[in-house]
Amino acid sequence: MTNPIKTTEFLHGGDYNPDQWLDQPGVIKQDFKAFKQAKINTVTLGIFAWDKLEPSEGHYDFSWLDEIFDQAEAQETKIILSTPSGARPRWLAEKYPEVLRVNEQGQRNQFGERHNHCFTSPIYREKVQAINRKLAERYGKRPSLLLWHISNEYGGACYCDLCQAAFRQWIQKKYQTLDHLNHAYWNDFWSHDYTSWDQVQAPSPLGDTGVMGLNLDWRRFVTDQTIDFFESEIQPLRELTPNVPVTANFMGGNPSESHVFYDLDYQKFAKHVDIVSWDSYPNWSNGYESTAHLAMKTALMNDTMRSLKHDNYLIMESTPSQVNWHPYNRAKRPGMHEMGSLQQIAHGADSVLYFQLHQSLGASEMFHGAVVTNRRGTKTRAFKDVQQVGQDLQQLQAAHATTRLRAKVGIVFDYDNMWALDDARNYANETKQYWRTIQEHYQYFWEHDIPVEILSTTDDLSAYDLIIDPMHFMMSAAFAAKLKAYVEQGGHLVGTYITGVVDRDFLAYQGDGLADLQATYGLKVQETDTLYPQQHNALTAYHQAYQINDYCDVIETTTAETLGTYQKDFYVGTPAVTKNTLGNGSAYYLAARTDTDFLAAFYEQLAIQLELKPSLPITKATPKVAIQVRENATERYYFVINFSHQPTTVTLAQPLHAVFSDQSVQGEQALAGYGVQVYTMPK
Repeated sequence: MTNPIKTTEFLHGGDYNPDQWLDQPGVIKQDFKAFKQAKINTVTLGIFAWDKLEPSEGHYDFSWLDEIFDQAEAQETKIILSTPSGARPRWLAEKYPEVLRVNEQGQRNQFGERHNHCFTSPIYREKVQAINRKLAERYGKRPSLLLWHISNEYGGACYCDLCQAAFRQWIQKKYQTLDHLNHAYWNDFWSHDYTSWDQVQAPSPLGDTGVMGLNLDWRRFVTDQTIDFFESEIQPLRELTPNVPVTANFMGGNPSESHVFYDLDYQKFAKHVDIVSWDSYPNWSNGYESTAHLAMKTALMNDTMRSLKHDNYLIMESTPSQVNWHPYNRAKRPGMHEMGSLQQIAHGADSVLYFQLHQSLGASEMFHGAVVTNRRGTKTRAFKDVQQVGQDLQQLQAAHATTRLRAKVGIVFDYDNMWALDDARNYANETKQYWRTIQEHYQYFWEHDIPVEILSTTDDLSAYDLIIDPMHFMMSAAFAAKLKAYVEQGGHLVGTYITGVVDRDFLAYQGDGLADLQATYGLKVQETDTLYPQQHNALTAYHQAYQINDYCDVIETTTAETLGTYQKDFYVGTPAVTKNTLGNGSAYYLAARTDTDFLAAFYEQLAIQLELKPSLPITKATPKVAIQVRENATERYYFVINFSHQPTTVTLAQPLHAVFSDQSVQGEQALAGYGVQVYTMPK
């Protein structure tokens, strides 16, 4: 465990904006009383406060922030201090218009919104460093300062001349020669050859959007330039406060798909933060899926964030009840706040932090849920729910020094592959659904309480008994060799349709494709059949028929054995599911997309064969209950959560200590609808 934050307790609190209430000091005084009532031990300050910290260029006012630090420290509250670059002040944009972003059409944005700034602008970088230096000089040695929160939810892109020049430099550094660049982009097609580096422009509807390599390189550049800005932003903090860790709040998991954040490669970005944090806003009690299904997707997002560093992480933002920006902003049902908060803790989070602690009186997020609300203050159901979570976290303090149970299963996810597959002019626009496919493969393991890590192509695969690598459309030869070595050395691999089609330059593999991939799976792909939504095929396996949707690889086996066959169309009777033995391991290929009923049957076989299910002293009556484990060298904590409004029971096979009731229990135990229990036992 490498958590760099110097605290022995779970963090409970969140974003506080007292700069909105400076004319009402009584409000701030009452807020701190409410924080104590709710067992809040952490406040996050200064997120959008640049204009209050530097009202005009070079003129600073920290007096109000000094007072907030004093009040926080008086009641032993820790502080996460944000750098304010997420929303620049008006004076900065008016004096230096180059700091405002330019859109794809080449139009300079007006002042407004947030994140409306150019990451390349030297002036913006200079001004950000200046305010950050002042903050570090003034607060870097305050005993309450726990963590630097860098900016807020980085995202978006700028197309100004400065960014275009930086992109050309990035391209030139990568490709070295125009010949290499023209080949990588296959620029002979449509007579697109570059004859000068100055001709390189970002993709735009006014120019090129049909050069696949260019589109992908622009996405890669945006991530790299964002990271470069981040490194510039933290430079004075590293210099003046080297012992205070830094984070940047990542995003993902929003309705309706609960998708990863699309714009930035967090697997790259995570290498530059000391601890991963993210903003979690599942739309509990929505109208189109069960609570259990959303819980599965939210569990996957938490596992994704934990897997970025394979370590504990933080929830930087969540809501006590509703938000104001979902398509439908529904309140959480009674019990759901505790349920959702402790799900995150169960998956390795070390905090439950909120946006926001005091509801804004007006503007964009005035209706976003908060601990202290405008209408009823602390006399709300949501405030009582926050108090309950605060109490839970205090009772769970001994579990803080634990990490998630080691995973035997890894699922490969790659940002370049996601971007490339979505941009491919093939298959179907609406049904590629790379992330949803990962969710569907993940579902079996979540329902059976089997821990999973989400792996990048650079991660070590050898620690896992089973690797799942779905829809790996863009695959390097090096990764194909890595998969082959993993299987030869005794690993077990599952791959799927639409795998190994193009290289990292977005150029198609010739002939039979990647030789190592063919050897690993023991087959050759002849073609991929794309089905319309109303069309279906079927496969027969395990003495049962399963429906096929969307995609069917037509394959020819070389060394693989057939486990399931197609039932229809011109490829009827040909292999649809195969297994290849290679060295000490095996590789399975799922040539078609099925419903989760087949995946459940398939992974049940593998779970038995590979002994993937953890040995738990608790049995459950329904897959809507999840049992997640955190542990250290001496103790295990079992988080038992009911993701259903219906009460149920679990059975304890031996005496366990119930943390919340502080007593030893055994046998059948009641679990309320949306209920949570935490049990512990020595290892």
